[in-house]
This record gives sequence, C-alpha cells and structure tokens, in this order.
Amino acid sequence: MAKIKALLTDPDSTARLVLKEIEPPEPLPNQALVRVEAISLNRGEVVRALGADKPYVPGWDLAGTVEQAAADGSGPKTGARVVGLLRTGAWAERVAVPSGNLAELPAGVDVETASTLPVAGLTALAAVDKAGALLARKVLVTGASGGVGDFAVQLARLSGAEVVGAVRQPDHAAFVRRLGAVEVVAGEDLAQAAQFGPYHFIADAVGSKILVQALAMLAPRGVAVTYAGATAMTPADIPGLRASPGASLYFLFIFQERMADPAGPGLSRLASLISQGQLHPSIEVRTAWTDAAEVARRLIERRFCGKAVLTLNK
Repeated sequence: MAKIKALLTDPDSTARLVLKEIEPPEPLPNQALVRVEAISLNRGEVVRALGADKPYVPGWDLAGTVEQAAADGSGPKTGARVVGLLRTGAWAERVAVPSGNLAELPAGVDVETASTLPVAGLTALAAVDKAGALLARKVLVTGASGGVGDFAVQLARLSGAEVVGAVRQPDHAAFVRRLGAVEVVAGEDLAQAAQFGPYHFIADAVGSKILVQALAMLAPRGVAVTYAGATAMTPADIPGLRASPGASLYFLFIFQERMADPAGPGLSRLASLISQGQLHPSIEVRTAWTDAAEVARRLIERRFCGKAVLTLNK
C-alpha cells in the first residue's frame, strides 16, 4: 500500500509540526481503517506535540469514513461516516481505530462538527454525568470559553441547570452567554462568582488557585469535577471541600475513563444531540491541516474560543 501523509512533530523545525509521508497502518482484527477527513485540536495534545523531543504522529480527535471495517465484524461497516478517538496518531490521512471507539454519524451531522466531539465532548459529558440530577441546580463552569467548557455549559443547560461561566478574558464573556450561561464572571480569580453560589456542581478546566476558590463555593453534598490535567492537589489539601459536608471532588482524565468504557456510546450520545439540534459545538477556526502549526500556537496563546477544526486534503 502506498505511503500516506501525516502531521509529525519535528524538533528540528521552527514550525514543530510538519507534513511528511509515513507507512500506512495495518489494522488489528478489532480495528477499522478510517480515511480521516477532519481533526480537531485540544490543548493537551498540542502542548505535548510542540514540546516533543522526537518525531511522532500526535492527535486524539478524528472524523471521516470507514474504508475497511474491523475484521472481527465489530463496529461500523465499510462506507460509514464516523467519529473516533485515539490515544495518539489521529493526525494522518488513514488511521486504525478500535471499533469500540467509533460512532456512526447520523444524517445531517458533518464530519467537521463531529471531529470536535471526542476529547472535549466526552470530557464534558463524563463530568456532567458525575453530577447526577441538575434540574434547577446552580452550576459553575470554569474555563467556560474553552473546548471542554463549551460543551460543559451546553450539557449542563440541557440538564436543566442554571449555569454560571467563568473566563479569564472579559472579551470571551459574550461567547459564553451565547452558550446558555445566565451569568459570566471574568478575571484572574473567582471573587465575583461567590454572589451566585453556592453551587451544586462545579466543572473545572483551570485547577490550581481557581479550583481552590471554586471549592469554597460548593454546596453541601455538591460535586466538583476537575479535568485541568496533572495537579499535585488532593481532596485532603483543599479546605473548601472539607467545609462542605458530603461534598466530593473527582479528578477526571478522559483516557482513564475510556480504559473501562469504550468511547463509541458516548460519541453516539453527543452526535445524536447535534442531530436533534440540542447541542451546537462552537468551531471558531476552520482551516486546512497544512495550517496546523499556526493554529496550534494560537490555541496555546488562548487567542480564540471554542474549537479549531482542520480539514485534510483541502
């Protein structure tokens, strides 16, 4: 089989991400071969890619068409339009994806929109699921203008919650209000958010000082979920959590969640919400994957809200 193009990290290039030819994947029996048509970028994978000291193909989120169904008969059939999740390697023309990590797309859901779902959408979905019933409850979402925050605000609103969004940059407030937040606070701390609490559920994308402040606003028996990445904090270190009887804090990393459960069912839930007009992923940057290095830098510098989607072969 002919070689394929992929985005590789290149420590010797000023761009850090370059298009090169690689050998095509050889799917395992439980993997489908997918022709990738769109990818979306996440802060975590971009930080790793730009700091890599050796070449590899990054990438978590992908959407496209199944060229070869899994040999064991599982998952979507050949020709199906799909969205999928990989631990790494999604930024290539063709990828081998475990069939359990694929979901077939409903009619009307395009691949660019679908590509935003895997990491950001599944993270927000897992966080909101841990909150339990949110009808008429108050919810605080930190980092609300980011990729996960976008989904967290919308999913909490769909659950009937009254959502307060927190953003660092004041000019991102209007974006979060459009997502459905009833109040938005802006700045380097959460002082303004206290007046709208206490909160039954907190979805945190920032960690550190912001998380500590947020937990002080948690209602008794409230639930906080942080997906801010590696942190040295533990529940015992946080006075705000101890001050809320019965409250709980969960550290969420989506790839650990997916170790127990495949991504496909959650991706199907999210895609169905889009198909029904209830969920509207915010794509702020749409461009070709040849622009990956520039878009990655803009993402690191927090120069746009929502998601960035790159299309292949355009």
